[in-house]
Amino acid sequence: MTGTMRAAVLHAAGDLRMEDREVPSPGPGEVLVRVAVCGVCGTDATEYDRGPVLTVPPVVLGHEFAGVVEAVGEGVDGLAPGAVVVCGAGVSCGTCKRCREGRTNLCREYRTLGLQLDGGLAGYVVAPAGILLDVSGSGLSLDTLGLVQPMAIAVHVVSRSGLHAGQDAVVVGVGGIGSFITFAAAASGARVVAVDRSPARLELARSLGASDAVLADEPLPDRLRRLGVEPDVLFEVSGSPDGLEAVFAAAVPGSVIVPVGVQKTEVAAPFGSWTLRELAVVGSVAHVFATDVPEAVRLLGTRPDWSDLAAEVLPLDGLVDDALAPLLRGGARQIKTLIDPWIAAPRPAVHTRS
Repeated sequence: MTGTMRAAVLHAAGDLRMEDREVPSPGPGEVLVRVAVCGVCGTDATEYDRGPVLTVPPVVLGHEFAGVVEAVGEGVDGLAPGAVVVCGAGVSCGTCKRCREGRTNLCREYRTLGLQLDGGLAGYVVAPAGILLDVSGSGLSLDTLGLVQPMAIAVHVVSRSGLHAGQDAVVVGVGGIGSFITFAAAASGARVVAVDRSPARLELARSLGASDAVLADEPLPDRLRRLGVEPDVLFEVSGSPDGLEAVFAAAVPGSVIVPVGVQKTEVAAPFGSWTLRELAVVGSVAHVFATDVPEAVRLLGTRPDWSDLAAEVLPLDGLVDDALAPLLRGGARQIKTLIDPWIAAPRPAVHTRS
C-alpha cells in the first residue's frame, strides 16, 4: 500500500510532533493494521513528560490499539484483509527460558510497539502477526476493543495474585488500571473492596462489581475491620507511598500483596515483619498475550456498555492538550482516553454490540 498517514512521533521529552509519514509495508510475518482507536495511558504521559524512560525516540507512541487488517506480509496465515484485530503490543523472542515457559512478558528481548517500536497513534501500524488476535466474531465495537489491552493487564494482575471465588480482595486506587482490576477481580467471584479518594470513582467501582467502596479518609485496617474483611489479596494501584503503607498495614497473616502501581522512590522493606506474617509480595508486569488477551476480550463482552469508562473519543490533534496533559495533572475527564487517528473533532464512543 502506498500513501501517507499522520502519526504522533515522540522525539524527546515535551517534543511530540504530528508528522506525515509514509504508510509502512508489512514484512515477512507482519501485518499492516488500519488503526481504529488507540488508548492513551500513564506510560505515554510519562514518556512525553520526562522520557525517554522506556521509549527509543523517534518513535510513534501508542500500545493500546485495535483496528482492521489492511494487508499481510509473506508467510502470514490465519489473518486476512478486513479482519478486526486487537494487538498485545509486546514482542517476545519465543526462544529464551521465560518464553519457553509461556511467560512471554518476561522475555529477555521484550520490546513494545509504541515504546521501542512504532505504535498505534497513527493511521496505520505494522505488527507481528503473532501478537494480533482476530476478534471479528466477538460482536464488540472497535471502541470497546480499544479497552482490551488495559483489561489484559488487569487479567494478568489478578491471575498473578491467585485470587479466586470466595476470597476477599482490596483494590487501592480506582483509576485507569484500578477500574479494570476491580472488574476482573469481581469477575473471579471474590468480594472486592475498592478504596479511593474520589466518591465518583468509588461509585464507578460499585458499577464494576465492587461489593464495598470506601473513601480513603481513615486508616484502612480500621475500615476493613468494620466491614468484617480479612483481605486475602490487596492490590496497590495508586503508586503512592500512602497507598503502599495502607496496604501493608491492612494485610493480615497470609495475605498476598500486589504492588501494581510503581513507586517513584525507594521504599524501606520490613522483611522481618513479612516473614513472621508469611506475607507474599507478588510483582506483575504487562500481560501474556496467548492467555490474557483472549480472556480480556471475553470479560469485555460480559458487560453491556463501557461508556462510563470511555465516553468520548478524541482526534490525534487533541493528544497532548486533551489526553496527555490531563493525565499528568491528575485531571483526566474519563477513566480511559481513546484516540481515533481518522477524525478531526471529538466524537461519542460507540460501545453497542453487533
